Amino acid sequence: MSPVALMLGLKTLWVLAFSSLSNTLAVNNSGRWWGIINVASSTNLLMDSKNVQLVLDPSLQLLSRKQRKLIRQNPGILHSISSGLQSAIKECKWQFRNRRWNCPTVPGPNIFGKIVNRGCRETAFIFAITSAGVTHSVARSCSEGSIESCTCDYRRRGPGGPDWHWGGCSDNVDFGRVFGREFVDSNEKGRDLRFLMNLHNNEAGRLTVFTEMRQECKCHGMSGSCTVKTCWMRLPTFRTVGDFLKDRFDGASRVIYGNKGSNRASRVELHHLEPENPAHKPPSPHDLVYFEKSPNFCTYNGKTGTVGTAGRSCNSSSPALDGCELLCCGRGYRTRMQRVTERCNCTFHWCCHVSCLNCTNMQVLHECL
Repeated sequence: MSPVALMLGLKTLWVLAFSSLSNTLAVNNSGRWWGIINVASSTNLLMDSKNVQLVLDPSLQLLSRKQRKLIRQNPGILHSISSGLQSAIKECKWQFRNRRWNCPTVPGPNIFGKIVNRGCRETAFIFAITSAGVTHSVARSCSEGSIESCTCDYRRRGPGGPDWHWGGCSDNVDFGRVFGREFVDSNEKGRDLRFLMNLHNNEAGRLTVFTEMRQECKCHGMSGSCTVKTCWMRLPTFRTVGDFLKDRFDGASRVIYGNKGSNRASRVELHHLEPENPAHKPPSPHDLVYFEKSPNFCTYNGKTGTVGTAGRSCNSSSPALDGCELLCCGRGYRTRMQRVTERCNCTFHWCCHVSCLNCTNMQVLHECL
């Protein structure tokens, strides 16, 4: 082998190794901040001499330098981030309660398990819903006065229509969206397909919260009349956000890595996402995107991190995804009786308590084999 060929071969191996290492690091860092849900409580907060919130070491290890700086600059915001993450996990579990993948979580920093290291639909939803959770929670906390660096959104003032005007305390979704982008996206490093996918889905989550804002009004007038109305902008319920993102999950776009060239005019959008099928439209900012097929969620697989559906409750009479035939992946199911005690025949006593009886019933449960 000639020296030139040898040098070219070594250079190629070095490039491949560096690329693989970069991708691995990006995967490990993506979503690392999710682990603060286990430590970001009141017992993990300290105040420095300037009355600025600090975080004890367990949480600091999970956050990047930029994320820690953002928390120091915005006293009170750590609790809001943790609350938003809790809402996101709860909503994820509810949206997928009847699916083979039911958004399982595990203790520790990697709360969503190995699924986040993939590029499938489920990964896309996790990134979108957690990003939306931060934006939603921070925006609400601003209007509640829980964060020192932000307040209500008072930019809408004055007449808004012939019989109403802007007033009240609008939820500060713009602050929530900007902070969410700075905080959540800061862990995404690189320029590969996974990097672009995560950033796109993060923004899709934030954009859902922003576009689902709704106007609320209150009437003013003599004897309850509605002579004048005062209106403000209110965040959607997080269930509304979850429903919207679940629809986007079902219609997610499979994408590939695109490159528009290397000239200076296109350098800003040099790397982008393109639909895998050229006949499909490019994904919109609201769409969720993914680049690989979902793993088989039917059985346990330690390599992919899937827990399987064995032991899951199913509906024996349903032909839908929660039915025993689909949820159990054709393996069959067992039926058992379970004694359940519930409160019943409740009576309100003036004043002021409620007394109930305990009623015991037998329920039929079906579980996947």
